[in-house]
Amino acid sequence: MPVQKPPPPPTSASASDPHGFGGISHGYAPDGPPSTPPPVPLEDIVRDLVDDAKQTVQAELALLEARGALASHGVKWASAWGFVAACALLVALLAVAFGAILVLAPHVGPLLATLIVVAALIGLAGFAGWRAKRSAGDVKLALRSDLSPQGSDD
Repeated sequence: MPVQKPPPPPTSASASDPHGFGGISHGYAPDGPPSTPPPVPLEDIVRDLVDDAKQTVQAELALLEARGALASHGVKWASAWGFVAACALLVALLAVAFGAILVLAPHVGPLLATLIVVAALIGLAGFAGWRAKRSAGDVKLALRSDLSPQGSDD
């Protein structure tokens, strides 16, 4: 297999390439420094800035609208399923109350059994209402702009 010799370097420089680099810049411009682009007019810069700001605002508004629609959808279904759960709980409480009356009736009589169950349910409702009021107070405190405990903003 014969060994090929590398091509010889160019010996003469052409008129358009006085350094003999064959038009390759090797990191610099062979024909002198590059020309600077003309300056962009200030009104074009401001117009582009205003257009970009307008597009950004439109995108943010579209995002807020999409997030609102998603939240609305979530609230709608959460409230629907919450309503179903509350109805099921009400029916279960009625069954427990009726069962408690039936269990107590042979021992204390039907009227006193009913009064005992009603008193127990009123006590449970009072406790639940007290806890709900306390939790609502925590929410109210969290939503206040001034978190200092002085005064009430009712």
